[in-house]
Amino acid sequence: MLTIHVAEASPDLAVAVEGNSIVAVGAPEELAAARPGARVRRWPGILMPGLLNPYGPELLEQTYHPDPREAGELGSEPLTGPAAQAVFGADEARRGASARRGVQRMLAHGTVAVAGQLRNRAVLDAVRRAGLATAGRTEPQPGVPALDPWATGRPVVWMPGPAVGGSARFAVFDARDEAELAELGGGTCVATVIGGRLVYRRR
Repeated sequence: MLTIHVAEASPDLAVAVEGNSIVAVGAPEELAAARPGARVRRWPGILMPGLLNPYGPELLEQTYHPDPREAGELGSEPLTGPAAQAVFGADEARRGASARRGVQRMLAHGTVAVAGQLRNRAVLDAVRRAGLATAGRTEPQPGVPALDPWATGRPVVWMPGPAVGGSARFAVFDARDEAELAELGGGTCVATVIGGRLVYRRR
């Protein structure tokens, strides 16, 4: 279905999506007038290209993301180092479920791509099913692995901006502008779109 995404703090940038592609970019009123039958999704904040998280292996293969049902035993925050390895050592199958939860948490921060070589098949499956793009990187990677790219201690990396004919891949953040977004971080994400699919929506 043809869908127009409009962010209230991006008055000159709306995106019309059909299937997995962007078919038009421009002012919201112009896109809507030219496509009267389109569904219009309105979001608070600003529409941005979506982020690349440079710590794919660290966050998805070496970190355990607890299931909410495990909160009493393991807490709700991601486990790293020996604590994560103890979980994986007890049951390697938990790595795939952890990766799926980790991917969802990345999407909730506006991430649309990850960097780093992923070797575990279950992790690769989780990334591919979500539609996350993958990229190489140099080793070792500086900074601190974090789901929120603004918490890594290094500059954030944006993917290419929305363009007609390109893949419908972007995120919307509940911030007035990029300066406020940098101050508040990726937790302000209200929507993430990959391949035309709304893969995350804040409730």
